[in-house]
Amino acid sequence: MIAKLWDNTGLIVALVLIAEGLLPFVSPRLWRTTFERLLTLRDGQIRFVGLISLVIGLLVLAFVT
Repeated sequence: MIAKLWDNTGLIVALVLIAEGLLPFVSPRLWRTTFERLLTLRDGQIRFVGLISLVIGLLVLAFVT
């Protein structure tokens, strides 16, 4: 299983870059506004957003595999 994951690492990185690039490409103003709002969050709030992202990612991974 680990070997298969490493075989797909390039694909995974490419998909993350595509997902990260969509909002700034489609709506740079919205991306800038969102980023400015993120800068005003406290560390605990940013960690919570990171935790939610991790959990959603793990759930998606569990359902896909």
